[in-house]
Amino acid sequence: MKPGVTIKGTKDGLLFLLDETRPFSALLDEIRQKLEHVSSHIWDGPDTPVLIKLGRRQITREEEKELRQVFSIRKNLIVRSIEAEGMHYLADSTPGIKLLCGTIRSGQVLDHRGDLLFLGDVNPGGCIRSTGSIYVLGALRGLAHAGSEGDESAIVAASVFRPTQLRIADVISRPPDEWDESEVGMRFAYLLDAQIAVDSVHDLGQIRPELEWRDKRFKSL
Repeated sequence: MKPGVTIKGTKDGLLFLLDETRPFSALLDEIRQKLEHVSSHIWDGPDTPVLIKLGRRQITREEEKELRQVFSIRKNLIVRSIEAEGMHYLADSTPGIKLLCGTIRSGQVLDHRGDLLFLGDVNPGGCIRSTGSIYVLGALRGLAHAGSEGDESAIVAASVFRPTQLRIADVISRPPDEWDESEVGMRFAYLLDAQIAVDSVHDLGQIRPELEWRDKRFKSL
């Protein structure tokens, strides 16, 4: 029988392709067998990022936990991302994006599940936290924590990007003591090699191509 788990080496680490037609429990058993019993220098080498592709399958948070536990067998294999084709990989994630507005003042915390579009300012001492991505149409001058339950693909974007602290999943970054006030334009933060990077929003489509809008009206048949 054809394997349900295919492993490929890439410049960014190891790619695990999971057969969407196989029972998820069977895939977990196959991964566990490969990690425990297959002799390979890869399993004993330096820290290696792992990308898992589920095909057109979504998993629950409990299944994600089980999947990450299987990979913890080999301490050098670091699960960096889990992806499903054309959808969020979590079946119980909040669909769409939630719109809220107002001002988050010092001492206040806004908590949200899913992606969040916030129209307003996050003042110093205020905190905006979400399990998904955070988009602030206003000034972000407080703390922002995206992917608070471990989603490493989450991003933080703001019209005025001056946070006192950034967190994405379990990675924490403290921005510089003084921002360059001459720097204008919407910016966003994302994870790159287990560190938080910040770029112009114009580069978002290159870094997250799955988010880029494409006009297909004139596509030839």
